[in-house]
Amino acid sequence: MTSLMTRRRGLCCLACLPLFSACGQQAASSSGPLEIQAGTSCELDGMLLADYPGPKAQIHYQDRPEPQFLCDTVEMFSLLLKPEQLRPVRAVYVQDMGKADWEHPVGHWIDAKQAFFVRGSKRRGSMGPTLASFAQRADADAFVKQWGGTVHAFAQVTVEMVDLSGGALHDTRM
Repeated sequence: MTSLMTRRRGLCCLACLPLFSACGQQAASSSGPLEIQAGTSCELDGMLLADYPGPKAQIHYQDRPEPQFLCDTVEMFSLLLKPEQLRPVRAVYVQDMGKADWEHPVGHWIDAKQAFFVRGSKRRGSMGPTLASFAQRADADAFVKQWGGTVHAFAQVTVEMVDLSGGALHDTRM
């Protein structure tokens, strides 16, 4: 009798494994933004995100458990707006620069699709000219008054606005 009960428990556990596995996948796919660590690097150029100013981004793809971190919002838009971008995106986060420290941004992650972006300001990000990201339109407007630029909603940003030919190539600090 004990042997039969042990065998049934074993079979029950095996039968439940796919369910537990699916639960783990669901939990991973519904997770929010992750925080930048000291060793977190940009997937495009290997730069350590914590070492550079300006807003950062992270893209969560459906087919990948960990996000793709980017050292600049221009890189994020460049990837998302490419016509060949076919990977299903689960979520995209940027930092709210109305709350984060520009020189050492930490935390304050917001849904990029709900954010406001300032293009053409005097502030520079890790790759030079950047799109400053804000959760509130009022914060974006205040930034424009101080640093210049124009405010755009996520859907208003075009591929022409996020040309990556500048960046490190024109960065005199490197």
